[in-house]
Amino acid sequence: MPGFLGAHGYEPGPTQRPLLAGVISGALSTIPAIAILHAFGSLAVEANILGFPRLMTVVTGLPIMAAAGAAYGRLFGRAANDRRGGWLFGMAFGFALWAAGAVLVIPLASNGLAPAGKPAIGLFLSLVMWGATLGIAYPLVHRPLHERLETAARRIGPHMGAPRVRTADRTVRPPAQP
Repeated sequence: MPGFLGAHGYEPGPTQRPLLAGVISGALSTIPAIAILHAFGSLAVEANILGFPRLMTVVTGLPIMAAAGAAYGRLFGRAANDRRGGWLFGMAFGFALWAAGAVLVIPLASNGLAPAGKPAIGLFLSLVMWGATLGIAYPLVHRPLHERLETAARRIGPHMGAPRVRTADRTVRPPAQP
């Protein structure tokens, strides 16, 4: 199956930067997720469960969600760059993160404690919103990060590894008329 997908353009090319786009999009998508966590009281409950202050919970969660954005870019490949369906891919990825993180990892890390009630709903909504925002932001962030083929060819072309030598200006001028 991976060979089939690779043959039909699933893998991003060498001039694309899906991991970097995922990191940036994941970090940006954390902003609305934190707002939802705060609105539902989930941030305080999560901080209490983990034994961190609220600010430390946010500071710890930001690079984790940025890494999750990179995983999104790697997992979905070129499909992550779809402007029409990216939000849906992102929501599905956010749901998977909720199932893996909030339902499995938090109870394991906290001796069985997990958010319940309104904070649990806020945690679910924050991860699904994070995913939807990631799916919307990813194509917008990814496009400017593409390297032009001409630039990549110069970087990887026959002059790669050779020092650049400046040549004197060799302008040919016609002979002067007497």
